[in-house]
Amino acid sequence: MIRYCLIVMAISIVAGCGSDYPATGALPRADRDAVTARPVRVIPAAQDTVARGTVVTGTLAAEDQVALSFKVSGRLSEIAVDLGSRVRKGQTIAQLDPTDFRLRVRQAEAALQQARARLGLSPDGTHDRVDPEHTPLVRQAHAMLDEARRSRNRMVQLWERQLIALAELDAATATLQVAEGRYQDAIEEVRNRQAVLAERRSELAIARQQLLDSELKAPLDGAVRQRHVSAGEYLEAGSPIVTVVRIHPLRLRLAVPERVAADVRVGQQVNVKVEGDRAVYRGRVVRLSPAISEEDRTLLVEAEVPNEHGELRPGAFAEAEIVTAAEERAVFVPASSIVTFAGIEKVMTVHDGLSLEKRVQTGRRIGDRVEIVEGLKPEELVVVEPGNLVGGQPVTVSP
Repeated sequence: MIRYCLIVMAISIVAGCGSDYPATGALPRADRDAVTARPVRVIPAAQDTVARGTVVTGTLAAEDQVALSFKVSGRLSEIAVDLGSRVRKGQTIAQLDPTDFRLRVRQAEAALQQARARLGLSPDGTHDRVDPEHTPLVRQAHAMLDEARRSRNRMVQLWERQLIALAELDAATATLQVAEGRYQDAIEEVRNRQAVLAERRSELAIARQQLLDSELKAPLDGAVRQRHVSAGEYLEAGSPIVTVVRIHPLRLRLAVPERVAADVRVGQQVNVKVEGDRAVYRGRVVRLSPAISEEDRTLLVEAEVPNEHGELRPGAFAEAEIVTAAEERAVFVPASSIVTFAGIEKVMTVHDGLSLEKRVQTGRRIGDRVEIVEGLKPEELVVVEPGNLVGGQPVTVSP
């Protein structure tokens, strides 16, 4: 007898769960007249346009990370930043002792003035253009050449008149050849001095550049991730001083499943959330991998997330929604109208003065509204805050 009763009860429960009007919690028809009608407040299910997307997880990374170092060796006299310091492009990060570099500049300036003086130029001039023919060295050699040429010409005339010996003509010819050689040597010497002047000019430029390089400046806007040295240390060229990361914008790397990868496009909006922060940050898809990863069947996607005020940190784990459809119509009801019983979601409606249960399938929650994916039509009235209201209970709709 007991086994028969259990079987009958089981059949009744299954039959109740198979309809839109579940038996669980519903009032029998015989008891409805004895129950006072309960006032309820209803609201129409609203149809709205919302964005549709896919939710994936990823990691925030710095757009750029740079280990800053000096191009020259020296003793560190000052470091102006520490861990977490915000820096701007062009800001001074650290300074080497400039004494040695200033002395090298003065030495190079003196060598340049000396080279200019040897070419007959003003020591403090700015241009290095020289005509070799107008230099004192070449003018002197040219004068000696002219004199030797005239002397030989006279000797030729005297030899033709048989007034001098052949030896004297040979001597004049040799003197002319020596003068021509000295003239060529003078021109080569001037050109050599011009090359020396250019070298001294380069040495001065290098010395001045080294003086500038003794001051380390930030190459980008960002924040100091790590400081490697302290003031007073002697540093070789290339020794890391600080590591700076760009924190605006940040790069978000996401692995999108292959089944939704075809819907992702460059320029789509990305809504980003991080653990411990209720704010939603908005970014844009900027890069897509050209191939699906064979290991996990995902597409690598990179998004840029603005971070002007530094609320987000590189390396943080993030949950992102890539908006694949900007406008999609959906039905929404207040979250307080959803009733969950035995794992089944439902809403209460009103029909002919009686409450009516309707099973629904919910989607996303946006604020205090819940999306109804299935089970409810737009403008259909639902009970707000049904509480312990059951199906089949008499109700009156409050204004």
